[in-house]
Amino acid sequence: MKFEADLPHITQDRDRHGTQRVYYRIEGRPMIRLRARPGTPEFLAEYQRAKEGVAAAGSKPLLNTTAISTSLRWLVEEYYKSAWFKTLALSTQKVRRGILDSICTSNTQTPAGICQRGALPFAQMKAKHVRAVRDEKVDLPAAANGRLKALGQVFAYALEQDLVEVDPTAAVKFLPSASEGFHTWTIEEVRAYEKQHAIGTKAYLALALLLFTGVRRSDVVKLGRQMERDGVLHFTETKGAASRALSRKIKGPAAKTRVLPMLPELQVAIDASPSGQMIYLVTAYNKPFTAAGFGNRFRDWCDEAGLNHCSAHGLRKAGATIAADNGATVHQLMAIYGWATLRQAELYTRNANRTRLAGEAMHLLIPRDRNKQG
Repeated sequence: MKFEADLPHITQDRDRHGTQRVYYRIEGRPMIRLRARPGTPEFLAEYQRAKEGVAAAGSKPLLNTTAISTSLRWLVEEYYKSAWFKTLALSTQKVRRGILDSICTSNTQTPAGICQRGALPFAQMKAKHVRAVRDEKVDLPAAANGRLKALGQVFAYALEQDLVEVDPTAAVKFLPSASEGFHTWTIEEVRAYEKQHAIGTKAYLALALLLFTGVRRSDVVKLGRQMERDGVLHFTETKGAASRALSRKIKGPAAKTRVLPMLPELQVAIDASPSGQMIYLVTAYNKPFTAAGFGNRFRDWCDEAGLNHCSAHGLRKAGATIAADNGATVHQLMAIYGWATLRQAELYTRNANRTRLAGEAMHLLIPRDRNKQG
């Protein structure tokens, strides 16, 4: 294929179907697919946009290629190299990378035409641009909020590095979600599980550890006798333990340390299910569970009890609900569950208070004259 004009930085190849493909390629910049027919005005316009660093609609930059140092893609790649990203759990890194990469390869309309967001200058990003990124997932509020959270972390890093003066995500709010997330176990469901898995079984011990400590599955697999001191468990949470972003909000090395007195019910369950190891919960091969492996095994135990809609995290929510219904304060819940802010704890106390106050006030709905007649 020959072009009517000798345009620099044009390269060609064929896909596995034999279709000719044309790219704009220059050292130190993403390779950009040019989709218009060569020799046409549309092709020349695409070429000019590529030359200016604006990717055409549908093209995907090579993620490992060095991006322009003013582009959003470059900023995201720098964030990936930072402690802000590297101190996240590997599972969180994978999810966040997927979200940010999808943002960078998504298309948006600009005065120069349709282009990829990753090629645009991050310093010119404003709240309206962030809202557009969020609202592309408006039908999936959790996904929309995930985009906003991920971008917020990137720009928090950029602020720390003096790469920007304003965080464009700060003025953008999370979308309300009708979903309550993981199902919260009811007391009846706990009893159904206990009926299937009697005390002394590994399945019952797992239930007791989750319900009577309120830990996540990433922590329950690490709990053991090595953490016991005078009837109290001392351990450091796995989630966010080394996060620089979190340490900016919570000062001091003890921010993720949990100190939980062992309830008699939990001690009975532990004594009835000795593992022979320091760790309370072990596999059939006497090895500690991984978090994912425990999640799968607990899923099986729930299925055996006919509770296929229940999960390990749902027990954490159930415990918080029970504690709030029994009068636990916001700060007591924060101490038990390791929450760093009031927001999560207030959700449970607000619901509990609403139920209690409604019960105390229902008689006020009866008119006074009816009360007198009664």
